[in-house]
Amino acid sequence: MITEIGIAAGDIWHFLDQNGSATLDELVRGIKKDRNLLLMSLGWLAREGHVSLGDGHTGFRASLTGR
Repeated sequence: MITEIGIAAGDIWHFLDQNGSATLDELVRGIKKDRNLLLMSLGWLAREGHVSLGDGHTGFRASLTGR
């Protein structure tokens, strides 16, 4: 499972690199992987400091840090 999470994290990183930012629904549609897997991968990326997650004002948008 850790390998699947890591692969999905890479997919998320590439998606955000190409698209700037995305909601969870946009990630699910764009990457075509299970929502729960993408949530775990987003958590991993956030914990490592690679993505920032929006707040109530942005409606939960994820984006790469430093962009």
